[in-house]
Amino acid sequence: MIGLVLNAFGNGLCISANMGSGIWTASAVNLNKIFGLSVGTILCIIGILNAITNQFLIRRFDGKRLIGEILYILFFSSFVDIFTDFLNNAGIPSLPIVIRALLSCLGIVFFCVAISLYQRANIVMHPNDDTTNILRFFYLKGNSTAAQIIDFIPPTIVVIIAFFVTGNIYSVNIGTLFSILFNGILIATADKIIWPSLKHNFKTKSVEEK
Repeated sequence: MIGLVLNAFGNGLCISANMGSGIWTASAVNLNKIFGLSVGTILCIIGILNAITNQFLIRRFDGKRLIGEILYILFFSSFVDIFTDFLNNAGIPSLPIVIRALLSCLGIVFFCVAISLYQRANIVMHPNDDTTNILRFFYLKGNSTAAQIIDFIPPTIVVIIAFFVTGNIYSVNIGTLFSILFNGILIATADKIIWPSLKHNFKTKSVEEK
């Protein structure tokens, strides 16, 4: 629960500060400019598609995992919209550019800590973060940085396509660069210093037996 709220708040802070966000959130903001749906709704749609994709990555059907991830994304996407509206009303978008840049980076730190917590707990998590967990432990021998880099490819393609449609790129700035460079490092660091007794219990047996 802490991870869910912290993740949504971090993303909402990045969106409100408007100095760059995580690349998945940036892709949702750019799709928002095309289709007019709220960022939360687009994040929900992306998350559900992501949850389905994870079933293929683990090479078996896991109904409990699928339902848990869909429930997570329903709450998460709603919270992102709530936090974004709250922070906008609090005046975050009107702050000086340097402060907003720092807040965007802080938002990324928040959601990386959140990812670290619920990936280790491995009860229920954002489907996209489950993707990085699957890549990290099923295919990349525990390398969180490599998993994050691979996971950035689809939203980067979305942002590029959106640019050709709208002629602009939204929510891609210093915060996005910070996210691309440090997401994996921040998650790995949080694994060690934030609640270090909480250990990864991620099981790879289902794939290794294939």
